[in-house]
Formats: sequence, C-alpha cells, structure tokens
Amino acid sequence: MDKLPEGTDDRYDIETRALYQPLQHMDVGALAAAQTPWWNRTLCAVNDAVVRLAVIEGEFHWHKHDEEDEFFYVVSGHLDVDLEDRTVGLEPDQGFTVPKGVTHRTRAPVRTVILMVEKAGVVPTGD
Repeated sequence: MDKLPEGTDDRYDIETRALYQPLQHMDVGALAAAQTPWWNRTLCAVNDAVVRLAVIEGEFHWHKHDEEDEFFYVVSGHLDVDLEDRTVGLEPDQGFTVPKGVTHRTRAPVRTVILMVEKAGVVPTGD
C-alpha cells in the first residue's frame, strides 16, 4: 500500500510503503533533516511491525487504534502525548507506548522528529 486507504485523513503527508528493505543502509538523520512538518513514512518492516519516521509540528487529531499498540520515541524536539486523563511529555531519547484501544493525540510545540513502532497494517490516522 503506497498511500493511506480511501477516506482517511489527508491533512498529513503519510505513506505506508517501506522506504528501505532488509540489508539497506538508511541515514535517518539526513532523511528527517530534508523534510518539513507533517511528513510521515515507514522506514522498514521488522517481523510483524513497522518502524516509522515522522517530522511533526502542531497537533495531530484525537484517535485510537483498536488492535495495535503504538510506541513513540523522540529523536529531537518535544512531543506531548495527550491521553483522556493526562499528558505525557517526551524529550529526546525518551519513549512511550500507547496501548491498543486508548484514545490519544500527539502534539509538538516545535519541529519534532519521532520514530514510531507499530504493527504492520495499522492505519496511522486511527481506526
């Protein structure tokens, strides 16, 4: 799948096809440096999961994933993960997992680069 399924949110530049295959070298820093906010790509597949790279600024919409957990890791910038009852702030080199079925929203007050790990086939904009 190259683009998001029909009818998904088009406010964000998201593609789900893996940019790299096994045994290919990737320069994640250079790739992120060349992008502007709300850019999100799958870097590669690892077993039954995908590793995604995103460059964001501002806020994503509230959503949830009914069948998949989602892991966020901040490379640079600052990421707030809003949950229904609290907000978790993440600085570079910090991570957080949102369990499946939990409604959440991410916000970045400045340009922020994050890695995400989630099950292959997840709809990045939520179920």
